Formats: sequence, structure tokens, C-alpha cells
Amino acid sequence: MEMLFCTSLVALVGMGGHPSMSPRRLQIFNTKRQSIICELTFPTLVLSIKLNRRRLIVVLEEQIYIYDISNMKLLHTIETSPNPSGTVCSLSYSSENCYIAYPLPNLLSSGLHTSTYRLKMSHSKSSVLSGDVLLFDALTLQPINIVKAHKSPLAFISLNNSGTLLATSSDRGTVIRIFSIPCGTKLYEFRRGTSLAKIYSINFSLTSNFLCVTSNTETVHIYKLFPDEINKGKRSYNMPSLSKSCESLEKKRSIIKRSFRRSSYFIRRNFITTIENYLPTTLTEIWEPTRNFAYAKIPGHQTKNIAAFNSSSQLMVITSEGQLYYYDISLENGGECVLLKQYSLLNLSEETD
Repeated sequence: MEMLFCTSLVALVGMGGHPSMSPRRLQIFNTKRQSIICELTFPTLVLSIKLNRRRLIVVLEEQIYIYDISNMKLLHTIETSPNPSGTVCSLSYSSENCYIAYPLPNLLSSGLHTSTYRLKMSHSKSSVLSGDVLLFDALTLQPINIVKAHKSPLAFISLNNSGTLLATSSDRGTVIRIFSIPCGTKLYEFRRGTSLAKIYSINFSLTSNFLCVTSNTETVHIYKLFPDEINKGKRSYNMPSLSKSCESLEKKRSIIKRSFRRSSYFIRRNFITTIENYLPTTLTEIWEPTRNFAYAKIPGHQTKNIAAFNSSSQLMVITSEGQLYYYDISLENGGECVLLKQYSLLNLSEETD
């Protein structure tokens, strides 16, 4: 289920058990009128739905459908590498910076150099996701940049509300990276931990001052960002200004577009090398990844959970067991967050202070 901001428009996908609740069927529902606006049926399971005021995207395991939300007209279909969880895809909430981020198809990422291999791969897709992110403009329906995020396969992708920052994690779950978009310049590298972990959620705060990350551990990690200082060039990392990093973005876009036109995903290695030479270089490998600014401990045993910011100083965490937690974040000192309230969504009469 996905809601369009605080409007009455809700996108619903069933859980099965009844034909009208098929997990392949998407319903756009008006909660104010209590009526279904439209229904769409897809060839495979709908894994994720994302929408903003201009676009709705439907994520299947190997496809992304893009719709004009004003009339629900299908605008474009993107063929992707297998994405069985549906979480390795993000749409920005911004109507202006209306970007989709998803893993660069492996055939593009690795490059192909023999016709025999191309023929073999044309009949089978790799089951392993790339560590690179393809940035796609949902308004112009054109790819605009490739962000070299991780060496390991991507596990989670998240865009901030304004469509200016991209957060990524690989399947190792030890490092979170943040990039400026559409340029693709790496701004931050955060250390979640040294042990491998499965990332369940990554979310920016409304003002992009904080980032929260949940995993298959009992700890929610909160990282502090400095967007104002970045924009003013005040950070002391000898990082070139973002405007300078973006100077050749149009040139990169034209190269990436040509690569898609030539032969879909089957591109020779020397052409891929040309593309990579134009992509933003990683400037921060020598930085030691920053540890969390604050953290929250989830009571009880480890469960699947997601977290988001209720305000600049409050964190919400919901678990797969139906527990909702509210935490207070110390904006000055960080450290362990204070549990304010706890609710059971299975029994809304219960509240624990």
C-alpha cells in the first residue's frame, strides 16, 4: 500500500486468497469517496508501488512500469535485472527532480566482448544485481547518469524528498553511501557495522539533515548530514563544488542515451569503458567511514522493521510483529535515543509509556 502524500489517493495491492485481492492486481482507491478509481493487472507479482504528484511506478521482479498519475496512462516500461524483493528501486517525491533509481543491468555494468556470450546472455538474465545505480528521469523518460555505488550487489536504494540525494547499501550491509544527484558525486560514507547485515529500510528526514537505517539487528542507526554546509562548500574534504562536478553532466547523458540506443543491454566492453571515463570519480575512498550520530534499540528479539522520521527530533519504528515505537533524538549530543511511546497495531487500545 502507498499513499500519495496526505491525500485521499491510495494505491493497493492484494495479498492473495481471493481473485479480487490478487498480488498481480493494483487498485487506485479514493478513501474519501470510498471508490476504486482504476485497476491494473500485471503479468507477475507487484513487489512495490511508488508515486509522487506526477508519476506512479510499479515494480515487478524484472520490469518497472511508469504511469502518468493524472490519467493513469502507461508511459514507459523499463526492463531490469531480477529484483525479487522490489526494494532495490526508488522514486523521488519531487515533481521537478522526478528521478527513478534502480540497479544498472549487469550486461551494461560488466560489458560484453564476444558475440557468443552476447547470444547466450540474450536468453537469460543474471540473477545478481549490479553495484551501480542507473538514474532515470521519469519526466523525459531518459537515462541521465550512472552512479558507481558499490562493488557488491545493491540491496537497498533510497532518494530524499527533493530528489537531490541518493542513499545506497550493498548486500553486505556494512556501509551506507550518499551521493549528490543527478551529478553522482559521493558526499558521505557511513559505517553501519563490521558484521554483515540485511538492510530493511533507509530513509532521509524531511529536510535531509538525518538518515536512518534498519537491518536484521535490533539497532536503528541514525546519521547526521550537513546539506547546508555542502551547498556552501564549507566541508574540509577538499571536495570540488557540486556545480563543477555537474559541468559535464549533459555530455554524460548523451553518451548514456547512445549506449541504450545501440543495442539495449548488449554493449561491447570498449564502449562501456568510454562511458565509465565520463562518470564522476570516487573522491572519498581515503575517508574513514563515519559512525552513527545516534541510535535506537528495539525492545525484544530481532524482527523485520522499518524506520522513518516523524519530525526533526523524533523517530518512528514499526516491526513485522505490529509494534510501533516513538523515539526522541538528542539533536545536540546524539547517542542512544529515548523511547517515548510504544503501541501495538494489532491492539490499538494498548499504549506503553
